Amino acid sequence: MQHRLLGLVTAGALASAALTGVALTVTPDHAAALTTTQATDAYDAFVDTYWDPDAKYFFTYSDHRVHSEHAVGPQGGLYTDYWWEAQNWEAVMDRYERTHDSASRQMIDDVFDGWQAAYPDFRTNDWNDDMGWWARGSIRAYELTGEQRFLTEAEDVFHYIAQYEDTTYGGGIWWKNVDVGDGSKNEKNVATNGTAVWTALRLYAATGDTSYRDTAERIYAWLHSDFDNGGHIRDHVSGTGQFTDFDWTYNQGQYAGAALQMYLATHDTQYLTQATTAADWAVANLTTAGTFVNEGTSDTEGFKAVLTRDLRALVDDAGQTQYEQVLTANASQAANHVSPEGIGGPDWNAPTPSTATTPQQSLGAAATVAVEQQAVPDGSTAVVEGDGTYQAENVDHPGISTEASNAGHTGRGYLAGWNTDGTAATFHTNVATAGTHTVTFRYAAAAGTAVRAVSVNGSAPVNITFPATSSWATWSTVTVDLPFTSGSDALVVADTTSSGSGNFLNLDAATITL
Repeated sequence: MQHRLLGLVTAGALASAALTGVALTVTPDHAAALTTTQATDAYDAFVDTYWDPDAKYFFTYSDHRVHSEHAVGPQGGLYTDYWWEAQNWEAVMDRYERTHDSASRQMIDDVFDGWQAAYPDFRTNDWNDDMGWWARGSIRAYELTGEQRFLTEAEDVFHYIAQYEDTTYGGGIWWKNVDVGDGSKNEKNVATNGTAVWTALRLYAATGDTSYRDTAERIYAWLHSDFDNGGHIRDHVSGTGQFTDFDWTYNQGQYAGAALQMYLATHDTQYLTQATTAADWAVANLTTAGTFVNEGTSDTEGFKAVLTRDLRALVDDAGQTQYEQVLTANASQAANHVSPEGIGGPDWNAPTPSTATTPQQSLGAAATVAVEQQAVPDGSTAVVEGDGTYQAENVDHPGISTEASNAGHTGRGYLAGWNTDGTAATFHTNVATAGTHTVTFRYAAAAGTAVRAVSVNGSAPVNITFPATSSWATWSTVTVDLPFTSGSDALVVADTTSSGSGNFLNLDAATITL
């Protein structure tokens, strides 16, 4: 996925590369909401909007036009590129695995045929992780259909990728198949290697060839040793051996999925513990009120579906039923925030704009489809409130930095050193009951008393005073009563000249009394 470092400027997810936090499992307190009809409607809307039956390919955007921000793929980006199409294919397989209907079964074949027509030689791609997703998808398609051609494709692609494993940085497969050995232009990452472990062990299960198991065990041992920081999964190693941390849901999911496959192959419970520890870290640290974070546009729109797919596997294949409610709550939240046309966007906590005015990317729409197929419907259509706590580092905060260096913060960090006029943090909240709710902000203000303008849904802002704290590691709270509607609201905390304070503020979280 060569574009994964483009278009990542988002909400809370991005600059938080170095954030760390305490891995505590978070389970929403309130009822989730998801119906079988919603899951079916999401899939049908996705196919109706993005599928081209003549090309046997998914369009990149809902308006079927090329957009410069992601002009990559067949016909100049009119259709999705390698990684996107693989994820869209996985969403089709999520649908088929849930329903076993003939239409999605046929589409498994059709997507594969369209991809092979667009890329008759899969090797014409510099990026091993791109190809790895097709190897993973192909072995899954084989398991679902029994068609030999899918197994053959999975083996061919995997063998090509596997040749780029070496001992640089201690092991692992290179991200790219060009610039191999040059850490200034290439890297080794979870995106490539977590998927490789998963695929190798499924190939071992399908063929009995122990070389797949040996490769998986070797790569996984390296991943576990160098990338697993107590369940917080590092992103990549490059240069002369420097590690970089990006807190992505799909890193957590790929590692958890690889660990799960190691457990299934060996029955060694240490691997299951490693899988659930990585999953728990994501649930505790990459959520807002129990909903997985908005990770931005472009490639990142597909990240959450990777994690939730592996949570589904933890439940089904290893009996880890603690993730059932997590899946249903997230699927419900995604279902409740689709566009008027039924299309999901990158932020499951906030309404998706109409595709008539704001073209939506198929990758984000596919992630909504995927989680709705993966979750077990509970028949409710209620507002999903979650636990009411919104970690500030995980909400939309363009222009505001994050860090985790001062002790005592909650989650994986906080908005830091914030004093720039015109910047704001937007908390996309969900409450069931309209009316006045108390909001508690947790903060530190060691530079002196700070003031911020707070509003809900564009209402007249209220200036809130954050009294000085004795140090940046001393955390305090302020409360304010604000009006909310039933459902989704935008709670904005802004630094403006009119608010009357230029002092720094570190904002940790906002909790709404439900």
